[in-house]
Amino acid sequence: MANLVTSFMLWLCLISYAYITIHAAPVWPRGRSTRFYDFKIQTMTVSKLCNSKQIVTVNNMFPGPVVYAQEGDRLIVKVTNESPYNATIHWHGVRQILSCWFDGPSYITQCPIQAGQSFTYEFTMVKQKGTFFWHAHVSWLRATVYGALVVYPKPGVPYPFKYPYEEHIVILGEYWLQDIVQLERQVLASGGGPPPASAYTINGHPGPNYNCSANDVYKIDVVPGKTYLLRLINAGLNMENFFAIANHRLTIVEADAEYTKPFTTDRVMLGPGQTINVLVTADQTIGKYSMAMGPYMSAQNVPFQNISAIAYFQYAGAVPNSLSLPARLPSFNDNLAVKTVMDGLRGLNTSDVPKEIDTNLFLTIGLNVNKCRSKTPQQNCQGLNNGTMSASMNNISFIKPTVSVLEAYYKGIEGYFTDNFPGAPFRFYDFVNGAPNNAPNDTSSMNGTRVKVLEYGTRVQLILQDTGTVFGLCIVTLISTNHGDSRDVTQKPIQSVHQENRMVVKLMRQHPQVGTRKHKGFEGGKEPFMLADEILWTRAAVAHDRESTLKHPSIEQDDHLACASQKLMEWGPEPLTKGDSTLM
Repeated sequence: MANLVTSFMLWLCLISYAYITIHAAPVWPRGRSTRFYDFKIQTMTVSKLCNSKQIVTVNNMFPGPVVYAQEGDRLIVKVTNESPYNATIHWHGVRQILSCWFDGPSYITQCPIQAGQSFTYEFTMVKQKGTFFWHAHVSWLRATVYGALVVYPKPGVPYPFKYPYEEHIVILGEYWLQDIVQLERQVLASGGGPPPASAYTINGHPGPNYNCSANDVYKIDVVPGKTYLLRLINAGLNMENFFAIANHRLTIVEADAEYTKPFTTDRVMLGPGQTINVLVTADQTIGKYSMAMGPYMSAQNVPFQNISAIAYFQYAGAVPNSLSLPARLPSFNDNLAVKTVMDGLRGLNTSDVPKEIDTNLFLTIGLNVNKCRSKTPQQNCQGLNNGTMSASMNNISFIKPTVSVLEAYYKGIEGYFTDNFPGAPFRFYDFVNGAPNNAPNDTSSMNGTRVKVLEYGTRVQLILQDTGTVFGLCIVTLISTNHGDSRDVTQKPIQSVHQENRMVVKLMRQHPQVGTRKHKGFEGGKEPFMLADEILWTRAAVAHDRESTLKHPSIEQDDHLACASQKLMEWGPEPLTKGDSTLM
């Protein structure tokens, strides 16, 4: 049965493949210069929250090493897996133009790297710069296997804002006292949702609000009057988080590796995987000021960690061991605090939006409760209403195959996925209060390993619709940052895209107004649509035919791993047999 953790991997497949083909050149890009990194995935012992435990890290660092590059550089990262678990590394936000084999999602673009084996990632930062990050993409190992990827502008190209005195990377995370692999196994077996984190962390440190953590605190030393650039990254698994510095204003200048018009605020909110760059000026009285990370949770009746992580923003000349001035965070369910910041973001540049589209995708994103079918329901059906939880898109939960989807597609291996992922929900309903099936209270999902295959260069209209089937996943989620002044054919303002065709997406808990209009490429010649200000555009392709210019640069490498020959770790989900990739 598909589960809450793996069911969104189809969405990752769609987005990863879409980025691959944006503005792709016929020749695999090689980069201005080449930078080499050597990653060793290892276990190490850490002591936090009055307990010692082993965690999985890269190069025995938590967080892991920073990868630095400049726009246009080629990166080669050899990853050797010295841990006992399968692993991959995903380069979050990198578009992987003609290098999708190195994107990193396990069983989507590659097979896991087995214990004792290695895999070399090779890609070029084509027309991208800013703050990114990397993390493990097998199971919940990403709880501790993560680090920053910082890409500077080309030589001689300045920032579009005042050059800071210093830059600092600030990674927000979640930490569990339990062994993360065993915890994941228990959650999957229970059919319920994940437990709250034991603590939040800032650069791996929980801070003085937690037991045994008075000295486990991250600190930035600052000079009065100087301006600092903070590269904020949310590497957490589940939680959206507020971030603020006591008595200091934050000026947002970049979000998700795209420059924004400067916007000044008292706090920011980052969802998992999101990055935001802010400028902070040390313009207060000399002292020690708290940097705080706390939860944002818009859904009701969902357990979460409500103790803030604390770090210090300390002025030179401050009295040693002095008390820090506390930072003020919004209440955990302050939707207005989030909306105010999101509405204030504007892209630095505008761009053209395609006036014609070839294919429409209308995707509902939901959380489902499936009927209990276990003979031991007390152990295996701990979801809402004594059911099992699963996430879905268009009411289909993703089942992980045993061969990577991209490998199966490229080699024409049948039986591991089907290409019938629907371009719209099978049934339209009240997305706030209704259920996706004919029965009023039936919130179950279908299961399958389905993909949507598009020709290279296809112009795609993508509509994302949150649902309240069980409870709303979010009120507003920022996927990317640029609000241009582009308009659709009706000349009504839309949530627009910047010149690289990434999107600003609002996932609203509201019932859309649905109608039909003709569009080239939509099945049946008609497609459901939402109001103009909810329409999202991107020029992309999920995949392409095998005759296109995309090649597999690692197909002959010795360290390339074929999933069919790999043995799954015993703690992983039950493997599918060939032919079981679509379960209806």
